Amino acid sequence: MLKSFEHIGMTVSNMDRAIEFYCGLLGLKLQLRKQMPDGMQVAFLDAGGGMLEVFAPPGGAARAVDVPDGTAGVKHITFHFENVEGIFARLEAVGVEVKEPPRFAVHSEMLNRIAFVRDPDGIIVELAERSQNRLG
Repeated sequence: MLKSFEHIGMTVSNMDRAIEFYCGLLGLKLQLRKQMPDGMQVAFLDAGGGMLEVFAPPGGAARAVDVPDGTAGVKHITFHFENVEGIFARLEAVGVEVKEPPRFAVHSEMLNRIAFVRDPDGIIVELAERSQNRLG
């Protein structure tokens, strides 16, 4: 029986930079950080309903490549915020790369306002407010 979403794993080029972005700017909570015997750094970042398991190889990593339409893969990761305009303004003010400024969501049954930014490695991050019938 399914209990909940647990985590998604992702690779970053620099663990400190990733933790600063996801925890310092977006508000996730660092639950565990350690280095594996092979030099790989691993961290679990709690997003409140699931976690990011973040890997940083000892030699770094190349910038993320967007998944083209018609190709299987993860298109973006989404975090739920009370106020998309507020978090977007905060991220833009510190120079976070903007993909798409705040707008109303196409799927208004699920989401109200959304915006898209990129993390330090180019991974697309969606900032979302839930629609009125999905609050909670």
